Amino acid sequence: MKEITIVEFTSNLGLKEPQTGKEPGVNRLPDWLWKHNLHKAITPKNIVRLDPPRYSNIKDPQTTILNADSLVTYAREQAYLINNLISANKFPFVLGGDCSILLGTAMALKQKGNYGLFYLDGHTDFMDVSLSETGGTGGMIASIVTGNGHEKLTNILNLSPYIKEENLWCVGNREYDDEYENEIRKSSAVYLSLKELRKQGIKNSVQSFLLEVESKKLDGFWLHIDVDVLNDSVMPCVDSRTPDGLTYDEFNELTSYLFQSQKLSGLEITILDPDLDQTGEYTKEFVANITSTFNQNFNN
Repeated sequence: MKEITIVEFTSNLGLKEPQTGKEPGVNRLPDWLWKHNLHKAITPKNIVRLDPPRYSNIKDPQTTILNADSLVTYAREQAYLINNLISANKFPFVLGGDCSILLGTAMALKQKGNYGLFYLDGHTDFMDVSLSETGGTGGMIASIVTGNGHEKLTNILNLSPYIKEENLWCVGNREYDDEYENEIRKSSAVYLSLKELRKQGIKNSVQSFLLEVESKKLDGFWLHIDVDVLNDSVMPCVDSRTPDGLTYDEFNELTSYLFQSQKLSGLEITILDPDLDQTGEYTKEFVANITSTFNQNFNN
């Protein structure tokens, strides 16, 4: 069994300000999860933290993206850290932050070989920058890591694409809007909206993904978990709320199959904002579910 290292990427660089002059609170998520006993339940061998450059709400003129230069600087440091962990056969259990933390990890995966990405999220995050009103990379990061967009972000260290588009599985979106969904539909990624996931069945869907990882002889796969994939009634403390979402039963079933796979190289948890869960009730429930499912299934 691989040794687990909890990695704390305390970044909010990929999000817009929720209100003028106020930074998004997701950068405090690792400490918040510590407070609610995630670290204790996972029992990692080590805990490492990498803080990002300072947040700014000004768009980069070259790319029209918020914090573009800072994201590049941070991604290079993240990639170095994740690369070292994977090289040492450790399992990175990454706590964000917003979804832009995937950038450095995806670079590290490219440096290590050819990897798949299971992108479990209530949104596709496959938006073209021209469709983004905010300029936040959080909403376009799945597209960026598969090589789409300005090369300042897509081709750091000449590694583009970090993940091949056809090795991306985008699962759980429930923002049903043609203009939004067409971006992922016209790509070569596999797209399973929440409706489609339920229609095909969770077990069938995940088994199809795992079979593809094997048949393509991928070196492994990364699991991205944006907590907004969960039902809004059990996880409302996110920056972009949408009705419906996975129940904990569905979420636990889905993640259990992925946690069991020997090909799982690491995972990340993003977007839960402590500012939006003052009492911690939603966080407690999330920690109880994910830690128990992980501990029961990881490399067993």
